Amino acid sequence: MGDRQAARDARRAREFEAFVAGAAGRLLHAAMLLTAEAPDANPRARRLLTLALAHTYARWDRLRGEDPYDCARQYLATRFARTTWHRYNALGRARPDPRSPLAALAPRERLVLVLRFYEGVAEEQTAALLGLPVERVHSLCDRATADVLHPARPVAPRAANTGAAPS
Repeated sequence: MGDRQAARDARRAREFEAFVAGAAGRLLHAAMLLTAEAPDANPRARRLLTLALAHTYARWDRLRGEDPYDCARQYLATRFARTTWHRYNALGRARPDPRSPLAALAPRERLVLVLRFYEGVAEEQTAALLGLPVERVHSLCDRATADVLHPARPVAPRAANTGAAPS
């Protein structure tokens, strides 16, 4: 019985390693978009990825026909949503990198934008995943898209008055 269990564990480890080799890069990129961290300094994104992969590995034997990438992505999104709420509202930390094009967005807007456009998740699935009405997901996505495509420009300071009379 011990040999059979060892063989099953070895197969499970090989399958999971193959999954990680193929999916970790895309999941890390999604996590970096969510956290709006720079590619060279992304500890929160890496932590999100590690937690998502650990969760997926723990459920590996129970996935049976489900896509492990969907499981990891779902955990990544829900974990980000939970921890972001606590960090922004309660602790006031975990600010995004200002150089990121998604930094100006609220965390929920970033989450909806990443799920919808980067990951290609349908509006209905995104709504179900986040526990929001479809209309709310649609409006969050529209607003976030508009903010990314047409960012607010800072107001330029007025020129100093030179003493000349207006014409």
